[in-house]
Amino acid sequence: MPEFDLKHYLSQRKQLVEEALEKYSPAPVGLEKTVSEAARYSLFAGGKRLRPVLCLAAADALGGSFEHVLPVACALEMIHTYSLIHDDLPAMDNDDFRRGRPTNHKVFGEAMAILAGDALLTEAFSLVAGVGDEAEISADKLLRVISVIARASGYRGMVGGQVIDMECETREADLATIEYMHIRKTGALISASLEVGAILGGGDDHQIGTLTRYGHHLGLAFQITDDLLDVEGDAQAMGKTPGSDAAKNKKTYPALLGIPQSREAARVHVQAAVGALDIFDGKAEPLRAIARYLLVRKG
Repeated sequence: MPEFDLKHYLSQRKQLVEEALEKYSPAPVGLEKTVSEAARYSLFAGGKRLRPVLCLAAADALGGSFEHVLPVACALEMIHTYSLIHDDLPAMDNDDFRRGRPTNHKVFGEAMAILAGDALLTEAFSLVAGVGDEAEISADKLLRVISVIARASGYRGMVGGQVIDMECETREADLATIEYMHIRKTGALISASLEVGAILGGGDDHQIGTLTRYGHHLGLAFQITDDLLDVEGDAQAMGKTPGSDAAKNKKTYPALLGIPQSREAARVHVQAAVGALDIFDGKAEPLRAIARYLLVRKG
């Protein structure tokens, strides 16, 4: 069997997501066009489109059609982008650059950056709610998808993780706290991307649970390798300056465990993620390849 071409797969799926985002993103028209311009500035600033790709890949693994999954995948990217805009604000991480470009508030001002994030978050839920208008998806299934995304995005997920991250800047944190934080701040939306892709792809409860478990381990592996890149990474490949975590007293895996043990922790989670996919056939190969790629990623 030929080796799976992950680079080609990611390129194809990213292009598909980019085209759909162009269709679904807020148009910069009307007296309120500045907020749409600010939202699009960050939405189209580059990035891996990991969450929408994972959402589509989960549906693919089940042999489902992904046309009606695509709007939900785009909504996940909108939510992720909103979180980055707000994370970069002076009141939070106070970052000047994101993906090699000035952060949103540096270009549009703090007030407009806040509103751009708000616009992306609310537009995302409008997009998900409208999926049922174009596809034969039951109201119960759509409500389940909305519930999963809302939980992952809110105080029980991404927002809660950010709260812990900020509060830990002024106090010590053990490994359990760091893991708890990152399961929510980074892992929740990644795991939700797999879960909603599986739901919309027609998976049964066991398949949905298995793909969600894959997402749990993938999210932690992604965060650990992200922490490692902040110590060892190349600024050009990352689009930001390494060392910012230490400068802000961020609680990271390398800061607590050291680099060798952090690499081992990432490997363990990647292994667990790949192992969770044993019930799936070759249609899940993109998910296996994505997990393995985390151990060699440069940005």
